[in-house]
Amino acid sequence: MSDALDIEIPAPTAAAPDRHAPEPADGPGPSRRSDRAARVPGLAVALAVAVAGTAAGRLVPVVGGPVSGILLGVLVAVLLGPRPRLRPGIEFAGKPVLKSAVVILGSQLSLVRIVGVGVGSLPVMLGTLGLCLAAAYGLGRWLGVVGDLRTLIGVGTGVCGASAIAAVTPVIGAAGAEVAYAVSTVFLFNIAAVLAFPVIGHLLGLSQHAFGLFAGTAVNDMSSVVAAAATYGPDAADYGVVVKLTRTLMIIPICLVLSALASRRARRGAGAAAVRVRVTALVPGFLLAFLAVAAANTAGLVPAGARHGLGELSVFLITVALSAIGLSTDLGGLRRAGPRPLILGGCLWVVVSAGSLGLQWLTGTL
Repeated sequence: MSDALDIEIPAPTAAAPDRHAPEPADGPGPSRRSDRAARVPGLAVALAVAVAGTAAGRLVPVVGGPVSGILLGVLVAVLLGPRPRLRPGIEFAGKPVLKSAVVILGSQLSLVRIVGVGVGSLPVMLGTLGLCLAAAYGLGRWLGVVGDLRTLIGVGTGVCGASAIAAVTPVIGAAGAEVAYAVSTVFLFNIAAVLAFPVIGHLLGLSQHAFGLFAGTAVNDMSSVVAAAATYGPDAADYGVVVKLTRTLMIIPICLVLSALASRRARRGAGAAAVRVRVTALVPGFLLAFLAVAAANTAGLVPAGARHGLGELSVFLITVALSAIGLSTDLGGLRRAGPRPLILGGCLWVVVSAGSLGLQWLTGTL
């Protein structure tokens, strides 16, 4: 699996900061105030784009706010051109805001409810994830799609679309152009799934339960899962949502593996004969917070009335972060990437879809 992810990490120097180390607390001095002031213009633009993206997402729920935000961000970046003054705020929106969104996402998960999905569905979910990551490795190498872009497309297709890409991005330090391409690719095949899956389900005579599992494991964005499954029936929609939320938990092991691989690559690049690494340094702090919030929700510490609002807040913050990524996207980099990542995304979508149906048949849940 380590070769499958192919993370490119530059060799650290003595002055290179530790990604997981806390920032020094210098206190609210002039430099801190100056830094905060420098973030305001870029953050304001990212927020404005996110608000517009959220509005567009409400008009077209299948597209959703995060995808609308990143597309509008790219459009605004083209119209405005390079604006160095906006860079500090855009970088802040694309990193700390993104991590905060992932943490709040934990408020939507109930470990008890996830267990209630049933052991019978876990082989399908885990199997499709394994098939997707293996295919991302093999097909990605064959197509010449390497590095972070292959990782993002594989994880986004295998786990939960934009949310998984948002969680993985700060762990591997992916470039904005790669994130934009990965999100757009996953979104394109989400739309294809919404249109095609109900037809496939009726042709195969799938039950409500089987179609819910099919949609929950092979469609990535929550709005697209709901759109596809609700078309098939209310029971399919209810089960598909739980399966989708269960898939979201796969963010945790994926990020842990990526963080460990990143640290190993960094140590190799440093050329050190022996480097002591604390286990806690391999675990991103925001991921621990994500798990803590999920555990708190499971224990009933998150009020039921607050969960909907927290879910909306999480989606909006992801929209802000992806809008910032769109604003900083290198369109030249997207053009240079060519159609091969899109072909990879299409192949992975077929693999996951066929794998979900095949594994259901093998496990007797179809």
